Amino acid sequence: MHGGGALASGLVVFAAVMLIVGGIMDVFRGIMGIAEDDVFVRTSDYAFQFNLSAWGWIHLILGALAILIGLGLFRAALWARVAGVIIAGLMMLAAFASIPYYPVWSIVLIAVYGFVIWALCVAEPESPV
Repeated sequence: MHGGGALASGLVVFAAVMLIVGGIMDVFRGIMGIAEDDVFVRTSDYAFQFNLSAWGWIHLILGALAILIGLGLFRAALWARVAGVIIAGLMMLAAFASIPYYPVWSIVLIAVYGFVIWALCVAEPESPV
């Protein structure tokens, strides 16, 4: 994984695909939030209350970053692995904070992003040729 010249394999490819798919879904969720779509459950008794439009922008930006980082992971770039762990962690926190708005999907995303972090942390770096 030195210099980003090698192609990614195994767990890093899994993490890349999951980040890209999760990023695309976050972009769509962000658009729905910005448009204040009725797909979101409204709850008044939650500690983390956000304006739905602001919430949409957060998901849109995180999703776009996840897509770019996921694409970088296909080139086995070290910066993309580090950024992948960071963005997956941020997306996991955003999913946790949004549990009352879409509960089942948020819990699924927390698990997916946990697997992404695990995959990026346990994958062995490629040895230089």
